[in-house]
Amino acid sequence: MDRISIRKALPIFVSLAVALAACMIAGVGVLYVPDGVVSDALYQRGGIVHTDIVVVGMDQRALDEIGPLPWSRHIMAEAVEYLNSDPEGRIPAAIGVDTLYVGESSDPEADAHLVNATGTQGNVVVAAVATYDRELVIEGDDFYMSDDIVGWDEPFEALYDVTRIGHINAMEDEDAILRHALLYEEVPGRGRVYSFARVVYEMYCERTGITPNENPATEDGFYYIPYAARAGGYYDNISVSDLIDQTIDPAFFADKIVLIGPYAVGMQDSYPTAIDHAAPMYGVEFQANQIDAFMNGFFPHSVPAVLQLAVLFIAVFVSCLFYRNRKVRWSVVYTIALIGGWLLLCLIMYRAGFILHVLWIPLFILCVFVGSVALNYVRAQMEKRKVTNTFGHYMDPAIMKQLLERGSSALKLGGELKEVAALFVDVRGFTTMSEALDPETVIEIINRYLTLTTECIMKNHGTLDKFVGDCTMALWNAPVEQEDPVYLACCAAMDMVEGSAALGKELQERFGRTVDFGIGVHWGPAVIGNVGAPKRMDYTAIGDTINTAARLEANAPGGQVLISRAVADILGDRAVCTSLGDSIRLKGKAEGFEILRLEKLIRD
Repeated sequence: MDRISIRKALPIFVSLAVALAACMIAGVGVLYVPDGVVSDALYQRGGIVHTDIVVVGMDQRALDEIGPLPWSRHIMAEAVEYLNSDPEGRIPAAIGVDTLYVGESSDPEADAHLVNATGTQGNVVVAAVATYDRELVIEGDDFYMSDDIVGWDEPFEALYDVTRIGHINAMEDEDAILRHALLYEEVPGRGRVYSFARVVYEMYCERTGITPNENPATEDGFYYIPYAARAGGYYDNISVSDLIDQTIDPAFFADKIVLIGPYAVGMQDSYPTAIDHAAPMYGVEFQANQIDAFMNGFFPHSVPAVLQLAVLFIAVFVSCLFYRNRKVRWSVVYTIALIGGWLLLCLIMYRAGFILHVLWIPLFILCVFVGSVALNYVRAQMEKRKVTNTFGHYMDPAIMKQLLERGSSALKLGGELKEVAALFVDVRGFTTMSEALDPETVIEIINRYLTLTTECIMKNHGTLDKFVGDCTMALWNAPVEQEDPVYLACCAAMDMVEGSAALGKELQERFGRTVDFGIGVHWGPAVIGNVGAPKRMDYTAIGDTINTAARLEANAPGGQVLISRAVADILGDRAVCTSLGDSIRLKGKAEGFEILRLEKLIRD
């Protein structure tokens, strides 16, 4: 592959490398925690809670009135009895007791009371919990337990026989946030035990005649929880003490789900959740959110990681190519549109039941954007420096500014046909002078004259094309378009005549020698551009217009400016000219080519 092909293919190779790096970073799980934060903020907005779910708190008021935990089992028995005490039989569809009653207590009467109260109506679900020897293992979107269950705590046998049980294991994600739940446990000796929330929900469906929604779990038993409410969303200040004191009509709970559980600080039953990382949610409300989700039947699943990585790869790859050499405003528009479109797509997909990693694309697109802007800035500065190094000593700063806006395109080989004003100026008498003076003095004098010509060109916004010995060539209307270029060129010519007179007088006094300028100006088409090789090029103009200007200068006596009829016509009444007719014959020009001497120029 040749050098040009490699240069053209390099942006593609770089874009592929950046896209692969982004996929590797995302794929290894480095972004799991920040992505969880961003995804939760977008997805977990809450909603309208089901009024059929009622939370009864073992709250501070109950602790104050009943006493500190652990309570006698008579307390929970009395609470359940009161919930089921409506004389017309309007009782709760399901009562979930989110607390453990493991083993028989020291009060057999209280145990019997609890068994009798919970078994009378058959509408009570009590909690069980598994113990693992290791933590939950998370790999991307997959979840699994590292080892088997090593401990299982369930209600004492008599209570187990008259109630239903469900596990209350809270499976925090890698960032210690409750974002997923475990639908079932495979318990040695018990088989599959479903979650407390699922068992309560299915009991509710049975007793109200509702067909339960399908279970949402993946092969590993996990499912994503779309929270309906933040902490406090299900709690209406109903306390266990209200049931014990019988201050609420039991009919209020008819056909509802009643969840009883710890609801006070210090009970070690609160967790940060996806809907609010800052305010922990009590376990009983975590159960309520799960039940609410079962009622809604909405359980979005993660889109396979391979597919999401493929989308990330394409987005980053295309963005790298788009940002290359792009103006910042278009890059900003593209970035906002892409990130905004991605966030909108995430919401749409979420509502359709699919979870995308919200952070991946915005993060890497922003990184590519910032990197590209920085790279483009560095590249632009290098191009400006390159253009400045090429043209900076040869043209007016105003022209230089316009040229810099064109960037590296100004440095490419090739040309274009443009109308230009070409000026040539040569020092008359230089050869004779150089023979009579020492070399150092000759160089000083010629440098003074060349400095004068350069200043006159720059002052009148021209482009210094080149020095050829003691001759100077300048252009107007190139490399950028100018207003009234012929007039500017003639102003420069007249400034040279005036300046040379003053400088000539000074040199006559110092060295007894003087020289003068012969100047020629012509207007017409010429090929303008960079001529040479990629490693060594000159910006210049070629063509008949340039040759004619050079021959006008060659025939101009010292202290005179010769111009063509084309120049005189453009100047019009702004100039005083003397026609020389065809008394001077220019090489290569047919008979009748009129030459004029510029006598005076009316300045603006």
